[in-house]
Amino acid sequence: MSFPKVLNSTQLDQFVQATKEKNKKIVFTNGCFDLLHIGHVRYLEQAKSRGDILIVGINTDASVQKLKGPTRPIQNENDRAEILASLKSVDHTVLFGEETPIDLIKQIKPDVLVKGGDWAIQQIVGWDFVQSYGGQVESLQFIDGRSTTQIIAKSQK
Repeated sequence: MSFPKVLNSTQLDQFVQATKEKNKKIVFTNGCFDLLHIGHVRYLEQAKSRGDILIVGINTDASVQKLKGPTRPIQNENDRAEILASLKSVDHTVLFGEETPIDLIKQIKPDVLVKGGDWAIQQIVGWDFVQSYGGQVESLQFIDGRSTTQIIAKSQK
């Protein structure tokens, strides 16, 4: 069965089942990924190196606004999902509109859950759930000085 790079909820269920039947290791991460930058690229490459398949949960436009304020996101959710899915390190993306990705984490039940190094393990949403079934949770290297917020601020000078 062939799957698109940007998955909906039903496709995600089918993909996860097919992947687990093949004993492939699923890595999951999430974020807004508003303006793609080198910090994102390096982080996603690190995430991919932790397993066979990298699934990235992307906040919908409405959830980005709740997190970042009314002027964000800069790019719409479908563009962000497609841009990320085009990276060789990213196997699939899926949008989520909730405040946190906990429902998505429970749906995927990843072997490895990762976030950037600015997150302590116990601050990563779903860390306790993933560890409860023997999954790994990692805080990956943070690329200091690289953020969407900094890019936006620099562009406004």
